[in-house]
Amino acid sequence: MKPIRTEEDYSNCLRRIDILMDMPETQENIDELEILSILAEKYEQEQFPISTPSPVEAIKFRMEQMGLTNSDIAPSLGGHNRVSEVLKGKRNLSINMIRNLHKDFNIPYESLIEV
Repeated sequence: MKPIRTEEDYSNCLRRIDILMDMPETQENIDELEILSILAEKYEQEQFPISTPSPVEAIKFRMEQMGLTNSDIAPSLGGHNRVSEVLKGKRNLSINMIRNLHKDFNIPYESLIEV
């Protein structure tokens, strides 16, 4: 076994994982599957990084998921004007807005706080 450095290595690793998934669950197969999965995950994280959404993107995503309108989230942000300002990126979220969005719509704090 070796590190995954190329797309070809990655493809070979995925093929081997597929084969192992259909093989008997021996300790040797389980260990190999675990190691290959770790290698594949590391390669994916390096080659295909997923950026964290901005707070506005997180709010819009949750609104879409829950079928919410601007009016639905207005109480959490302090009124209709605030909703428009926040969603257009003209106003940053306050601590109270962050708390309310988390409490009311279960949006993770990490998604609402820009670092």
